Amino acid sequence: MRPPVARHHPARGAPRRPFRILIIEDEKRLAVSLAKGLIAQGYAVDVVHDGLEGLHRASESPYDLLVLDIMLPGMNGYRVCSALRAAGNDVPILMLTAKDGEYDEAEGLDTGADDYLTKPFSYVVLVARIKALLRRRGQGAGASPVHVLGELKVDTAARRVFLRDDEVALTAKEFAVLEQLVGRAGEVVSKAEILDHVWDFAYDGDPNIVEVYVSALRRKLDAALIRTVRGAGYRLERPQPPERPQTPEAAR
Repeated sequence: MRPPVARHHPARGAPRRPFRILIIEDEKRLAVSLAKGLIAQGYAVDVVHDGLEGLHRASESPYDLLVLDIMLPGMNGYRVCSALRAAGNDVPILMLTAKDGEYDEAEGLDTGADDYLTKPFSYVVLVARIKALLRRRGQGAGASPVHVLGELKVDTAARRVFLRDDEVALTAKEFAVLEQLVGRAGEVVSKAEILDHVWDFAYDGDPNIVEVYVSALRRKLDAALIRTVRGAGYRLERPQPPERPQTPEAAR
């Protein structure tokens, strides 16, 4: 009997046809954290914790990308990847491992993996790699839109920010915080959500680090763009459309 599949569905408001990602990872806390973050980004995510079950799921269901750990029970990630490629399955595969060394990376890529990430890793880097793999496959346009909010333009594909036609230089963390806010413009994003999506999963430092980066964004951008909602989080303001002048006919 195959073990049950931990199935996750996209949050309300996600695209009707989101990219489907299968996470094959036996560290359950990490797998759930990854799934939560990717669902918040609009992906549909399934999770399994065994290599054999992962191979079965990837073979039987169409996925847009696999996040595949190497050290797995049942069948290791190298063998899962090799078996999929031998069967003609060209799904993009991002390999994860706690190992560190050129031999491990070469072995993973030789079996057909498209990219390789060593634990511990930053969630920001993981999402960037996923988006790059999807774009490389010619399907990533919807995953990295350009957001235009009044005089602010954020290109999440090119990772560039413009304010009143002038480019604004941001650090990687500043951009990642802004990306969380701009993707949910007009909504309140909590400090905890920003921490989960921008910092490493193992981060146990001062949560007020978020305030530091929000303050930096306010200095570099229009300070009124990001509002603090006391006790709830931050909201990136949507510009209000100008009022249309009343026509003489309407005034009658």
